[in-house]
Amino acid sequence: MESVAAEGLVVRPSRVNDGPFLQSLYQTARADLQWIDGEPEQVQQVVAQQFQVQEQGMGAHFPNAMHYVVEKLGTAIGALSADFGPNEIRVLYLAFIPQARGQGYGRAVLQGVQKAAQQIRCPVATVVWASNPHARQHYLALGFEVQERNPAAERLVWYPKGS
Repeated sequence: MESVAAEGLVVRPSRVNDGPFLQSLYQTARADLQWIDGEPEQVQQVVAQQFQVQEQGMGAHFPNAMHYVVEKLGTAIGALSADFGPNEIRVLYLAFIPQARGQGYGRAVLQGVQKAAQQIRCPVATVVWASNPHARQHYLALGFEVQERNPAAERLVWYPKGS
């Protein structure tokens, strides 16, 4: 059964012209970047550099990752990056604009990923930073389990039923 949050929700492949949206989303998703003290131009430059580092790192470690924009009724509200590897689907990045947070959209997107994983009998994994207990709580509520833990982050995995 589709949730109310999922109504009008579309996850589509990202396009080149999504760049400005994705960069501004990245800035709002990185609370630590909100505290940079400096001229607005300097702050934007640091954010742009950090965004590039993330993009290049993802590309280097997960060259086959798929990148999506989440839209609600035609308006971009979030992004998802996932790597569909041979042994697992790895959620690399999931973020929403501040106005879209707490409304069940992330849950709806993750349940879609879980549904795809269930069909191919493949686990879903992600890494959640210790600085993001809110995300951790959401993953655990969706049935993810802590598989590895270190002071900086946890690797969480969801296993499809019957696998």
